[in-house]
Amino acid sequence: MRGKTQEDIGLVEMLDPVAESVGYEIVRLRLMGGAEQRRLQIMAERPLQEDGSGGDMNVEDCAKLSRAISEIMDAADPISGEYTLEVSSPGVDRPLTRLKDFDTYAGLEVRIELDRVAEGRKRFKGELAGVEDGQVGLNLEGEDDTTVYFPFEWIVDAKLVLTDQLMKRGAEQRAARVGAEGEDADTDHEDLGDDAEDDIDLSESEED
Repeated sequence: MRGKTQEDIGLVEMLDPVAESVGYEIVRLRLMGGAEQRRLQIMAERPLQEDGSGGDMNVEDCAKLSRAISEIMDAADPISGEYTLEVSSPGVDRPLTRLKDFDTYAGLEVRIELDRVAEGRKRFKGELAGVEDGQVGLNLEGEDDTTVYFPFEWIVDAKLVLTDQLMKRGAEQRAARVGAEGEDADTDHEDLGDDAEDDIDLSESEED
């Protein structure tokens, strides 16, 4: 799910080590558009830490990762023609693209879409019940004591639902980050507003 097409998947494999080398993880990559003008959209985050910090990106994080990726892309030149690079945070109501995400965010509400019919449908909503033997558990909405499990490979799209519980968790993560980095990290961005770091895109035009 991190990459939608084979071209996306190839770019993820190439750029994963680059992101990791500067302290980030690629959540999702999409190469959009036609042959003449394309957009390389990269959603990334800092790894979650034991103290609860991580799982987000601020302006400096996006800029740092954008520079690192641009250097490799310029050297390897894997995309023909002109394209724009966009690096952003996954946001609070983030997509879940890796098996570990479904364990990390267990207990939160999620929407899931499968690549096939299961239980008579493809789309589901409910509370994540974690991961068991490579399968994602979901407590179905409106069906008490009903937990279904899907192989991770069946899932084509999954996203957290914006709820009060999720907003509280996001606030706790930001507080943990400030505590880990010191008050300076918060002071540098106070003019961006409370939600700025969830919606930041840094774009660069690239040409052959």
